[in-house]
This record gives sequence, C-alpha cells and structure tokens, in this order.
Amino acid sequence: MSAALVKELRERTGLGLLECKKALAAAGGDIEVAIEELRKSSGMKAAKKAGRTAADGVVAIRIAADGKSGVIGEVNSETDFVARDENFLGFVSQVMDKAVELQTADVAVVAGGDVEDARQALVQKIGENISVRRIGVVSAADGVVGGYVHGNNRIAVLVELAGGDEELAKDVAMHIAAVNPAVVSPADMPEELLQKEREIYAAQAADSGKPPEIVEKMIEGRVRKYLSENSLTEQAFVKDPDTTVGKLVKAAGASIAGFTRFEVGEGIEVEKVDFAAEVAAQLGN
Repeated sequence: MSAALVKELRERTGLGLLECKKALAAAGGDIEVAIEELRKSSGMKAAKKAGRTAADGVVAIRIAADGKSGVIGEVNSETDFVARDENFLGFVSQVMDKAVELQTADVAVVAGGDVEDARQALVQKIGENISVRRIGVVSAADGVVGGYVHGNNRIAVLVELAGGDEELAKDVAMHIAAVNPAVVSPADMPEELLQKEREIYAAQAADSGKPPEIVEKMIEGRVRKYLSENSLTEQAFVKDPDTTVGKLVKAAGASIAGFTRFEVGEGIEVEKVDFAAEVAAQLGN
C-alpha cells in the first residue's frame, strides 16, 4: 500500500493512519470503496473534509431597498471551478439571505441550523470543503449605504455615507475595490503603523549623508506621501484623476462614515505539504 494513497485517504477522511491503512487493505487499494466503508463504520460526515483549505470562493453584498443598510459576506471553496458552480452560488445566496434576515456579523449564528445542513449536503455533492468565512453588516442612520462587486465576485465593498445618495456611494465603493485604501482619512491611520513607516524611512535615509534636520524632513515628507496614497479621501478618484475622493464626496454635500472591503482568500495561508514524505516519516521509512 503506497504511502501517498494512505495520505490521500487521511486527507479526505480526517481519520487515523492505522484506520486508513486497514480500510485500504480491506478495499483492495480502492480509495473510493475504502471511503464508502469508512463512512458506514465510523459515521464520517462532510465535516471530516474540513482539514482541506478553502481559500477560493466568492464575495457578495445585499443592500436594503431603502439604502439604509447592507450586508457583505465571503463564502469559500477549494477551487475556482466550484466557485462558479450554480449549486455553490445558490448556497451563497442562502447565506446572504440569512445574514440579511438576522442582521448579524456573527458567522456562527448565520451559518448554523439550515445553512449548515445545506453546507454539508453541498460538500457531499461536490466533494470540496465549503466554509462561510465572514459576514459584515453596515448601516447608515443619517445617510446611505452603497456597494460594488468586482472581478467575478472576487472583491466586494460596502460604503457608508453621511448624506449623498446610493449612486455616489457605489462610485466610492468602486474606487475602493480598485485601489484598496487602508483607512478613510489620514487621521484614521494607526499610530503604530505610521511609526513603523518612519523607522523604515529612517533606515533608508541613514546612509544619505545629509544633515539630521534634512533627514527628518525627508522622513516626514515620505510619511505624508504614504498617508495620501493610503487614505481614501486623499486618493485621486479612479473615474476622474483630476479630483480626489474627498473632494468628490464633499461637492455632493456628503462625507464618508466608513467602508468594508472583502477580497476572496485574503489572509488565508495555503500550506503546501509533501504528503508522501510526511506519511513516509510517520511510517518510519
């Protein structure tokens, strides 16, 4: 029995090494037969597939008819192929419906009950791990919420404006999807992040040979540039580079209260493992 085959069965079932070896031996090396028999004997369900990393998928938004609230979510699959599957997209729609109904960002609440039943059924049907990764809820008591979804459902943004209208909010959301600002305005930038940038710039300027007071001005100039490049209100508007997002919104008598941007798979580390080598080590080979 090859180590790679044993490892594959472990990855697909989440069961122990010896149990997988016995199942494969009993099944004559047929992994599909072994999985079927293990499901019968161990009660293995879709949750046993959770060891596989779901780093692909889609993002989605829902905006209330009155434009006063919106929901944003990310649902992950293992591959882009499944992310385009109509059954998977139907499940995403179910998740978003539940998030709108409950108006909560608590994934455990949104993804429980009938949604979890649907997830497990879908995992069994398509053979990939599916997970509801995150949910965001945005509301605007005295303004409007607008949104934008970009790139085959790969990036989604919700924007909350004080004043303005949904079309303006959508334009700002489109800009955020494209440019990915860190904060709304320079004042929102965390001080610890600015300090790190100063340290980097100081190290870069250390060998310039310039007087300390000039070096300090160089550092602060770079910090100001960093703030303007990473603050939404200071960025050149993608649809009209002659104005900034801040000026665009101000001209409409509005201001930006906040935004939420989700990009599929951001922050997920996909571990690459030599499965055969790992099993060989466990078998003492």
